Amino acid sequence: MTDIAGLERLIEPEVKRLGYDLVRVMMIGGASDPTLQVMAEREDTRQLGITDCEKISRHLSDMLDLADPIAGSYRLEVSSPGIDRPLTRLKDYADWAGHEARITLREPQGERKQFSGTLEGIDGDVVKLTDKSGASHELDFPDIASAKLVLTDKLIKATAPLSTEGADHIETVEE
Repeated sequence: MTDIAGLERLIEPEVKRLGYDLVRVMMIGGASDPTLQVMAEREDTRQLGITDCEKISRHLSDMLDLADPIAGSYRLEVSSPGIDRPLTRLKDYADWAGHEARITLREPQGERKQFSGTLEGIDGDVVKLTDKSGASHELDFPDIASAKLVLTDKLIKATAPLSTEGADHIETVEE
């Protein structure tokens, strides 16, 4: 089994050195066709263009060949997190406040393990979310197994243009 936390510790400083933020490191595919997926973004635009992917991929490929942290062969995939991005860092929940998300907990909170609704930001390491019924939920960040933004018209407007040129910050559009 591949040590994902170890890979993150190896990859993150290299991605930072190139001027990007690491979003996620994950092994996908089966044992016969493993792929190391690295998601990164430009800090100024929260996106990643094809030339950015090429730059990161070439650098990481050389570094990973030298360090050889993964047994056997694998494919390296460098990508943008995309518009309906995974929320992997605590700051993501603050940055994307006002947008809809789906959150799955590691263990049930009360009777529920899955929550959907509008992100209301964070308070310390607690993620705040309001569901469609208007109920507020406070979810401890360490208890979150996975989360991602939900593709909505509001999210599309907030992330346009999808190129990295001309965008200098995230803009939340009110409906």
